[in-house]
Amino acid sequence: MRHPFRSIAVLAAVIAILVLASTLVAGQAPKAPAAGATKAAPAAKAYNPPKTPWGDPDLQGTWTGDDYISVPMQRNAQFGDRLFATPEEIAAAETRIKTTEERNLEEFAAPNANVTTGPPGHWGESARHPATQTSLIVDPPDGRMPALVPDPNRRATGGFNANLPAGPEAFSYYIRCISRGPAGSILPVIYGNGSQIVQGPGYVAVLQEMVHEARIIPIGGGPHVGSNLKTYMGDSRGHWEGNTLVVETTNFLPNKTGIGPNGGGTPLSDAARLIEHFTRTANNTIKYELTVDDPKTYVRPFTISFPITQEPGYQNFEYACHEGNYAMFNSLSGARADEKKAAAAAGPR
Repeated sequence: MRHPFRSIAVLAAVIAILVLASTLVAGQAPKAPAAGATKAAPAAKAYNPPKTPWGDPDLQGTWTGDDYISVPMQRNAQFGDRLFATPEEIAAAETRIKTTEERNLEEFAAPNANVTTGPPGHWGESARHPATQTSLIVDPPDGRMPALVPDPNRRATGGFNANLPAGPEAFSYYIRCISRGPAGSILPVIYGNGSQIVQGPGYVAVLQEMVHEARIIPIGGGPHVGSNLKTYMGDSRGHWEGNTLVVETTNFLPNKTGIGPNGGGTPLSDAARLIEHFTRTANNTIKYELTVDDPKTYVRPFTISFPITQEPGYQNFEYACHEGNYAMFNSLSGARADEKKAAAAAGPR
């Protein structure tokens, strides 16, 4: 049964109420760091973002983290505390982007040339500009995930290739088309990285393309809902600090989704508190930051940061997750078939 908030009609109605159209001016992609920049971002000129008719900084539009698809969550130890790529690494990334584009065009022209059990490469999104970071985690300085708080009752979030799954509960909430959580919804993955932001007086709406989840965020720093009301996406409250939208999210259902692409990784606890910062730094760029504070799960808070950008022609499309989720049926029916085959081979007891 479809959850009422996943109805496209309901989402469209909510967003329509909030929409006060603003014109977005196209800009230039952010420049790569200057030679020698290793531990600090290159100096940027002050940017004065456009304002909505009621005076808030205008974040509206559809934004994507596609350029950071290939950047790992945790930094490779060889980079140490170096967050930013060197000019040579950026040049190599540009070459890889060009090579990927050429290969995808060839596959698209001959889609049946290399048939495998997985989708062809041109089904996925790819970077348009080279990423300038060596990891998505920017704090701690080494770019590594903090250690976990010991908990014998903690369980994994599940996955896709579960071994003979007994039922749908063996799979992640993402694979089951339920939720990716707020972090998993914006971290860059192989496709579907669109985040559409719509603003109205007193509210900001964020509609994610994949799984089509929407957050309606009240602005003004009001209190969260009662602690007994918990959801997969949590309860979000926002306020402005200068030109930055700050969003605090609490009230998570425990042991459901984690801080990883598509909500994977170690699941959050009911004590989790996420702080997001959305700062428009150019006509086509928002600096996104996410601080994770979950004292029941991680020994210290940590921060993820990367830019989300607007690309010409980029838009959200319908993500018919349940309607097209043949993998669930096939995985479960295949598991039952394997069990019957094994029972037949074992003979009567």
